[in-house]
Amino acid sequence: MKNFERYSRQYFNPPVNEYKWVKKEYVDHAPTWCSVDLRDGNQSLIVPMSIDEKLEFFDLLVKIGFKEIEVGFPAASETEYNFLRRLIEEDRIPDDVTVQVLTQAREHIILKTFESLKGCKNAIVHFYNSTSKAQREQVFKKSKDEVKQIAVEGAKLIKRLQEENGTNFRVEYSPESFTGTEPEYALEVCNAVLDILKPTPDRKMIINLPVTVEHSLPHIYANQIEYMSDRLNYREAVEVSLHPHNDRGCGVADTELGLLAGADRVEGTLFGNGERTGNVDIITVAMNMFSQGVDPQLDFSDIPSICELYERVTRMEVSARSPYAGSLVFAAFSGSHQDAIAKGKKWHQEKGLTSWTIPYLPIDPADVGREYETDVIRINSQSGKGGVGYLLESHYGYVLPKAFSEKVSYFIKNVSDVNHKEMLPNEVYDCFVQEFINVKNPIELKNIVFSKAQADGTRMHVDMVVSVKGEERAISAEGSGRLSAVSRALRHELGVDISDLSYTEHALERGSDSKAVTYVSVTDKNGNVEWGVGVHDDIIYSSVNALFSAINRREYTKSNA
Repeated sequence: MKNFERYSRQYFNPPVNEYKWVKKEYVDHAPTWCSVDLRDGNQSLIVPMSIDEKLEFFDLLVKIGFKEIEVGFPAASETEYNFLRRLIEEDRIPDDVTVQVLTQAREHIILKTFESLKGCKNAIVHFYNSTSKAQREQVFKKSKDEVKQIAVEGAKLIKRLQEENGTNFRVEYSPESFTGTEPEYALEVCNAVLDILKPTPDRKMIINLPVTVEHSLPHIYANQIEYMSDRLNYREAVEVSLHPHNDRGCGVADTELGLLAGADRVEGTLFGNGERTGNVDIITVAMNMFSQGVDPQLDFSDIPSICELYERVTRMEVSARSPYAGSLVFAAFSGSHQDAIAKGKKWHQEKGLTSWTIPYLPIDPADVGREYETDVIRINSQSGKGGVGYLLESHYGYVLPKAFSEKVSYFIKNVSDVNHKEMLPNEVYDCFVQEFINVKNPIELKNIVFSKAQADGTRMHVDMVVSVKGEERAISAEGSGRLSAVSRALRHELGVDISDLSYTEHALERGSDSKAVTYVSVTDKNGNVEWGVGVHDDIIYSSVNALFSAINRREYTKSNA
């Protein structure tokens, strides 16, 4: 690809040879979560949310369990300012929830921000200035000392306003574009801010180290985080926070490795909404913990309703492949996948297992409000016999014999292939009924009477009236049983080519109705096997209907060969 030589590495790996985080296996506890959907996420929307939409989204975030929510940049616009005022004046902020507001490290913006927070019980004032080499040289045209002084002056003003207003608001500082900043310099700036604000363990300060733009592989970010975490002043009084963006598609990896490297807190959004390729998706990070047996301290048990509200108020779409939340992430179209999932589910039930190890499903779909039957087993031209069979059994009560299940599967797959579409459960069922159950053409049973051919009942006699392509005929025969007598009458008097008849049956429970269902297979002289299904209140008549269905399907196949 042309022009690759134009690009060089813009990150700075810390001057350390060995890191502790590489020896850790997984994130073993939930961090402090801060949603930035209403600020970072909202500012990236084509049509930003209205105040009423933001209020609805805020309520959702509280319901999910976020204890820290960045609600906006109140000095940036009247809408942002008024939204915060409504939250405060209408007492919409629960006592255990802290709202966070963003401000640049500029005097008039900080003053406006403190004004917007009057009457607020719990708040975090998040101030920032950019520290990266590229920003210093190209945008601000300032030296390192001059850029550091911007952060220092901002910290001094915030400290003075806290004292003057008697507020105990917590403070957060971000060296914006941290990943493009020399680690030693980022540490120098952050420690200068900390030395002014002097946090304590009971009133911690947040040092937020954002991936404003992803420049490196995730392990470099982890190195940077560990370097900072180990060297920040007042470390026992500091929460190290992550704010990853997703330019390289590594936002989740950046976050997970950053947590291994010593971070205490994560800022992100639902479904990863945000500038450019977005923020880190908190749902994915939290559910990754959940899948490893760690409680994320957030409730995503009703993903469908979260998706609905998110799409409605943001006018964004949740991708069908979005981890844990997308409409297709638990779907199995592949026949081998369907078979493994169905067998795994049955094995877990038989063993009475509570642990989750079912193939192809990292978590139980039910844990996020999804339904196994409708969201996991999906039928198209790639599906296998296990999927179709499972669907017919779980939805409609038909327990197909193995050989028959394979035949039905190929039939349904062909319908899907011809029509180039997924087959919904009701469509699979409708095709199954039309093609296999109580088939009456070309031979239709009009009347049937059984009687004992011998006094001991070891042989049965049958008299039938059948319609063959519209012409009625009376036929009869004897056999070792009812079904044997019917098949002999069809062979000897109608010349139907069948042999090796076999059948299975079971009760079919559907609502308040209880019917019998029978599956019959017949074989012709060339060894071709055909199946039919009979359903009736009486098991005898369901077996007769199944035999007629199999024969009619055979006759239909012959006539269309």
